[in-house]
Amino acid sequence: MLIPQLQNFLTTPITQKNRQNQSRLTVLFWYSLSLTFAVGYILMGLRQAFTSKYIVSDDAREYISWMYRYLNPELFPGDLIADYFESVTPIGYSILYKIIAALGIDLTFFSKIFPILLGLITTSYCFAVSMQILPVPMVGFIASLLLNQSLCLHDDLFSGTPRDFIYPLFLAFLYYSIRSSVLGILIVLALQCLMYPIIAFVDLLILFLRLFHWQNGQIAISHHRKDFILFVTAIIITGILILPYTIQSSQFGPTITAAVARTMPDYWRGGRVSYFSHNIISYWFDGRDSGFFALIAPPQLLFGLLLPILLKFQSYFPLTKQLKDEVKIFLQVVIASLIMFFTAHASAFKLHWPSRYTHHTFKMILALAAAISITLILDAIFRWSRQYGRQILILGTIMILGAGLILYPSSLKVFPKTPYVEGQVPILYNFLQKQPQNIVIASTSEEADNIPIFAQRTILVGKEYALPIHTKYYAQFRKRMIDLINAQYSEDINQIKDFIQKYHVTFWLLERSAFLPEYITKNTWLQQYQPAAQQANAKLQKALPVLATLINTCAVLETDNLVLLQTECIKNVTKT
Repeated sequence: MLIPQLQNFLTTPITQKNRQNQSRLTVLFWYSLSLTFAVGYILMGLRQAFTSKYIVSDDAREYISWMYRYLNPELFPGDLIADYFESVTPIGYSILYKIIAALGIDLTFFSKIFPILLGLITTSYCFAVSMQILPVPMVGFIASLLLNQSLCLHDDLFSGTPRDFIYPLFLAFLYYSIRSSVLGILIVLALQCLMYPIIAFVDLLILFLRLFHWQNGQIAISHHRKDFILFVTAIIITGILILPYTIQSSQFGPTITAAVARTMPDYWRGGRVSYFSHNIISYWFDGRDSGFFALIAPPQLLFGLLLPILLKFQSYFPLTKQLKDEVKIFLQVVIASLIMFFTAHASAFKLHWPSRYTHHTFKMILALAAAISITLILDAIFRWSRQYGRQILILGTIMILGAGLILYPSSLKVFPKTPYVEGQVPILYNFLQKQPQNIVIASTSEEADNIPIFAQRTILVGKEYALPIHTKYYAQFRKRMIDLINAQYSEDINQIKDFIQKYHVTFWLLERSAFLPEYITKNTWLQQYQPAAQQANAKLQKALPVLATLINTCAVLETDNLVLLQTECIKNVTKT
């Protein structure tokens, strides 16, 4: 009796005939279990987020820093970095944080807690989509479990950036597409246009592909007028909502061409982007920004690749008969994603990184397909064990499967892998916050990346903000960086003074190791700015730069590794 009961509990579909209280309890159990694991994973990630006041998601520094203008419009006056990231931030994301600021909620705090809601929505829609394709509640649990584990292995849920919205919105789009809910589709599409616009192009292609179906061995076009009306309406909504963002983000355009990018160290290994690779397989397959199969983990997701094979042998896997026809949406997502992937490659980099069109969508489809594949195989084993009386086999399989899926995170050194960074010098942030709002800090230290978010003050340059995408922005950024390197390692006090005057620098933040040769030679970021880096290294071999001799005289704040110089003091120096 044990095996039939287990099979009924684990792999029996919920159909119109058996929709009774017991079945509803089964659905509720698996859905509740899905939410439990989701909340557990999220809380594990958030535990790190609140261990210090000065902790924030790595990429959130780019998007949230400038939004403190919503709380104080006087912040970041004439700030190139703040203006640029304001221009490339999706409109809906900006509106959301403007509302949060109006409510008096700290923006960094909100970026940390919002993943709770997004994670629950993602889990719910993942469960719902799976039930629409194969109405076995355990499938929904496995799919959401695998997806949540995957999200916790990369910064796709805790990033504090617009991409956090991809998963809940795209899964919602799939759900309403399967349900043929016109209103639901259009609302979700509109939200995607506002929150993460590029995925809306995948949505449109899916809607286009759904105008066709396979009939009698050939492609047939839909005869339903409403399908075409939906597609045209979706195009109009997408155009209306994305056009303002396109105009907004173009003020620092155009984007760098692929030909130019190939000549820039920023786009090769060790660069800020690391887009290109001499390994052609890596470039097309698993390159973080260029590959179509990038960042696919955990390995259990690869079970999803078995689904087409299992469907070819339906006689061995009887549960396949319960699969709904809407399983075809998996193929539609793959085709739409690949079309956008190759289009993004062809138009580099006007449509952002190509991997953004497959990394996220493939991860969701693989999680759903893997859950279905695992369930189909488990059901086949159930039937085989009942036929041949191998109860120990099925019990062992269930135990191994359950342990493998649930305990997988415990086999990792770090789980979840959160993208949080911690500011190491609160004394610096507190000091700068007390200074006038129009100050400018120049530095080659990575600690400068934390100043805008924690001190709400302008920096001249910063590694985190060195995105070589839009020409008008990066040309200015690169010029600033080269001028900074030249001045920092100059033997001429007048060159330093000219630099200070040109960029209105108020403070100069130095690492104590900044005047050691290896500080330059081993710094992959500085090495991108040639010939300035080589020239600086050559100068260090000959003599100590002027700035190094002014540390004791002009320092206004010192820590174990950092020294903050006041430029007014430097400008008063008369000798080299």
